[in-house]
Amino acid sequence: MTNRLPEEVFWNELRRSTQSRIGLGRAGDSLPTSRVLEFKAAHAAARDAVHQPLDVRSLSETVAAVGIGAPVTVASLAADRSEYLRRPDLGRLPADLTQVSAASSDVGFVLADGLSPHALAEHGTPLLTALVDELSDHYTLASPVIATEARVALGDHIAEAMGVRTLVLLIGERPGLSVADSVGIYLTHLPRPGRADSERNCISNIHPPEGLGYRRAAQTAASLLAAARRLGRSGVALKDTSRAVELPDRNDILEL
Repeated sequence: MTNRLPEEVFWNELRRSTQSRIGLGRAGDSLPTSRVLEFKAAHAAARDAVHQPLDVRSLSETVAAVGIGAPVTVASLAADRSEYLRRPDLGRLPADLTQVSAASSDVGFVLADGLSPHALAEHGTPLLTALVDELSDHYTLASPVIATEARVALGDHIAEAMGVRTLVLLIGERPGLSVADSVGIYLTHLPRPGRADSERNCISNIHPPEGLGYRRAAQTAASLLAAARRLGRSGVALKDTSRAVELPDRNDILEL
């Protein structure tokens, strides 16, 4: 049995609670070769996640099976991935919305490729399923829309065409060197073109099992949605209280 150094044991224990690169060690004046190769592999995975095209047909089939309608596809004004990355403004504008039908529903869903189509392909359908399970008993849900070469603000144009009161947008988040397949949810109440980012609420880092789970994310979205309807708006004025812990009364503390 190989005896591990106390330093190695220390760093291994810390690594259990983070995906950050810590305690990498050294080989002379540099990092160990294995750590360098791990970094390069992570960097390659992040680049691949950005450039990998979304398989719209496959995603459409699984999204349709969720049971809230067959999705239609909307593209932004960005002609391809290269232009999408160079021109963020084009990713916020729709090329054509004629396929989007007005539904006048309480909630609309947009699944957008964003900066990680890989993440949406991996987590989009199960996350949508969790959201539908959480919301369907309380709200009317519009048929979903899949958006390609999309930025968050593209959802406002789609939501206006749908006629929904609240938009729940699922989008592939910017890949990092620890996570390349994370999805975020952006919730916008009374969506319309021109909404600022401060008028939305974001639930990020959804990528089980390491990140936030589907059910927990859906529960948070449901809590925010209910609060947004009471308040009449979303964004910085709206806080997530779904995991709030009630503090004991001050007099009870003094008695302890």
